[in-house]
Amino acid sequence: MPVIKPVFTAVASIPVASGGVITTTVTPTVTRYFASLTPGMIGATDTTIPAASFVDDADAAITDLPTLTGSDYFNVYINGVIQQASLSTLSTASLVMSTVDVSAGTPIQLEVGSFGGVASTITTQPTISAPTITIIT
Repeated sequence: MPVIKPVFTAVASIPVASGGVITTTVTPTVTRYFASLTPGMIGATDTTIPAASFVDDADAAITDLPTLTGSDYFNVYINGVIQQASLSTLSTASLVMSTVDVSAGTPIQLEVGSFGGVASTITTQPTISAPTITIIT
């Protein structure tokens, strides 16, 4: 006796989601560091300020500058004037500025901003419809 297999054709609607609310909170963090240039920091082609030459907002000495992540930025101010971003390189060990046109004793401010404090929560759950399945013989 042969095996008879039933064959069905069906179509289904796509589930639809509506009414959900997501709340995102961004908590930026800004830290500032201060240093004064010494003659030894000014080289032949650039100026390098070691991390240990900086103090933080509380006037406490630091040993390392922050590690930047994808959501971080930094600004450099020479004598209170903001500089182009392309003229400086920041690492945990130092700030390197592509200039020698500065004098010993000039104040340098480094500002580091981070948007790493981001949290999202679903405050209202969405309503999701069930698909409608229609069987066609």
